[in-house]
Amino acid sequence: MDLVVVHGGAITAKYYEPLAKRLKGRVDVHLYNRRGRAGEPPKPPGYTVDDEVADLATVLERTGARNVLGHSYGGLVVMRAALELDLDSIILYDGTVNVDSVFPTAYIPQMRAYIDAGDIPRAIAVMSSGLQLNALPFGVRVAISRLFLKTPVGRMMGELLPGTMLETEEITATGGPAAQYAGVTARTLLVAGAKSGAYYRAMNEKLAAVMPDARTLVLPRSAHNAPCIARPNFTDMVAGFLTRAPAKEPGH
Repeated sequence: MDLVVVHGGAITAKYYEPLAKRLKGRVDVHLYNRRGRAGEPPKPPGYTVDDEVADLATVLERTGARNVLGHSYGGLVVMRAALELDLDSIILYDGTVNVDSVFPTAYIPQMRAYIDAGDIPRAIAVMSSGLQLNALPFGVRVAISRLFLKTPVGRMMGELLPGTMLETEEITATGGPAAQYAGVTARTLLVAGAKSGAYYRAMNEKLAAVMPDARTLVLPRSAHNAPCIARPNFTDMVAGFLTRAPAKEPGH
């Protein structure tokens, strides 16, 4: 059983290596860096999520995989791909598929302004509040962001944030009614972390209501970074769903 993982924003495939390691022997996991990461092409002029779908199609062709897991923005990539590609199974974890205006987007213009000004700490502070992750006063959030940017993970995220901004804007650009995904026929598991923003659960429920073969799950004791931590409850969920999935006949 082969599985391609489409990683989230402001992160690289490296952080999903624990997931691949812990699924070894049950699922063969294929990791790749999306555009804009070290060793990969930059995002092209006029970037849209369709560029990511084309890249994913290439990865699927080369690996022979027909099962995909998308995390955060990677979930949007997977859902858009599932409208075009013949996939057996897809798993979304905290997928940012903005249906029926559920995903919070009001913060995005202010975040863009700070990024254009080169002020990454304030951009992160705005994002953390906009995504309902932190309700502390703005000045405190900025101070925390500056400290975070001094850590190895923080430096990486800070460097990737301008490219991540383009992805965030695609979440708004692709928003619309859940019915636009009614044509996704792949067997689908829509997962939200119990400790993640409630909007993920709301989006999943709206998607499941219109998709022909989808169910939702709230993963206990799990936050947005669960795919990177890869605790047993996450890996068992992934392996169990995939190994129970009936494979499609070639050409169907």
